[in-house]
Amino acid sequence: MILCWTLLHKSTKGIYAEKEEGIIMAVKLVLLVIFFGIMVAVGLYSRKHATSVDGFVLGGRSVGPWLTAFAYGTSYFSAVVFVGYAGQFGWKYGMASTWIGLGNAVIGSLLAWVVLGRRTKVMTQRLNSKTMPDFFGERYGSKSLKIAASAIVFIFLIPYTASVYNGLSRLFGMAFNIPYTYCVVGMAVFTGIYVILGGYMATAINDFIQGIIMLAGICAVIGTVLGGQGGLIEAIRKMAEIPSDIEITMGQPGAFTSFLGPDPLNLLGVVILTSLGTWGLPQMVGKFYAIKDEKSINTGTVISTIFAVIISGGCYFLGGFGRLFDNPAIYDETGAVVFDGIVPYMLSTLPDILIGVVVVLVLSASMSTLASLVLTSSSTLTLDLLKDNIVKDMDEKKQVKTMQILVVFFIVLSVVIALDPPTFIAQLMGISWGALAGAFLAPFMYGLYWKGVTREAVWASFATGVGITVSNMYFHYIASPINAGAAAMIAGLIVVPAVSAVTPKLQKEKVDEIFMCYEEKVTISKKRSLEE
Repeated sequence: MILCWTLLHKSTKGIYAEKEEGIIMAVKLVLLVIFFGIMVAVGLYSRKHATSVDGFVLGGRSVGPWLTAFAYGTSYFSAVVFVGYAGQFGWKYGMASTWIGLGNAVIGSLLAWVVLGRRTKVMTQRLNSKTMPDFFGERYGSKSLKIAASAIVFIFLIPYTASVYNGLSRLFGMAFNIPYTYCVVGMAVFTGIYVILGGYMATAINDFIQGIIMLAGICAVIGTVLGGQGGLIEAIRKMAEIPSDIEITMGQPGAFTSFLGPDPLNLLGVVILTSLGTWGLPQMVGKFYAIKDEKSINTGTVISTIFAVIISGGCYFLGGFGRLFDNPAIYDETGAVVFDGIVPYMLSTLPDILIGVVVVLVLSASMSTLASLVLTSSSTLTLDLLKDNIVKDMDEKKQVKTMQILVVFFIVLSVVIALDPPTFIAQLMGISWGALAGAFLAPFMYGLYWKGVTREAVWASFATGVGITVSNMYFHYIASPINAGAAAMIAGLIVVPAVSAVTPKLQKEKVDEIFMCYEEKVTISKKRSLEE
């Protein structure tokens, strides 16, 4: 009788456990369905904004501060940061990796808005340029520069687009037991639907929704993960007790909790690449083209900076505790650490429902970045390469239709690469930021402020940025690809003024006419200025 009762109790307990597991899985699936439903609904709502080229690419240049700030932030931070970079640099630098997030907030967001925001809006509107290659063509009076810039965008944004899918396979396998292929295809399909339907406006509205999910999710994850380690103080104490690895920490005791970590120089390289790099990325700078007015710039600067502090600072802060989760699950068969597996393993200890929230968080971050990248790629290829060069007499309607078709093309291409990435593509993903920012940052920033930049200097910057990052892939004269990207950006900032000093200047009258856009008189209210 006792034996029968015991067996019955165990059987009943198993049934209840299976039932509870089924309910949890159903809740997680409902979260996904609601998420995707909202994305498509926003696309349908935004269709009226996507009937013209200006509307499809820039939302009619009338996007407010909240939408622009969240679009900037969500395009900045994707699954690459949350899963890949946070795990990798948190493991290498410990709690000092938080400096990367703070650098992203101060340099990549605050200073980018202050230095580039207003001038980008004013000059690009004066030149009627809708993309970064278009800016180079109009600002420096060179169709060749425009075509070369669009080729660089095409070559280096595609592998970066494919990298956005990184980390999703492990998270979806952990939370839903859904194969990676289905996850990638589903994400690509829904992203394509709302971008094609609503263009930039749909992307901006969805970025706002996805940004709210990211903010709530990262706060919940940090609190729960640290709570599982006994709280912040206890987690720091445990980190300080981790034995020093001579190769990594040079024997420093408590190196992973020190102010600048075990390797400050390489940490600085990461901060420069991931922070200053945004100043030269077309999908980031393009957000300033679309912003509405002065108030939007001031408000957007504050919102974007706070968003970056919470999201990027939170991701790297969380990753800094990765060594507390040292486990055979994060090593491959050779004994090497799989950095992309660190954060997913940390999250595997969370309650099931919270894991579902995290998956939606990472999905939000990835879809917002993917939407921004494919919209940038399709608009650049259409407006800067096909229009007037390959396809003559391209009217407004045909341009919008071509961009919509190319959105599909770029999404399909990124899916194909993401499902079976060759080795060289994996390497190219790591240097895409360095190549793009190294080529574009200096001529774009100097071009907004200085009349003396020459065409030859822009060509030199393109060659320097792409040359350093690509050649380093093969010759490895700079040990870290991250540092190579940072070096390419700094080199561009030196090369442009140096070459401009010894090469023929652009026609003075033409340049003066362009810069007159900053001198136009406007009337503002007393609450904006006390000047009479």
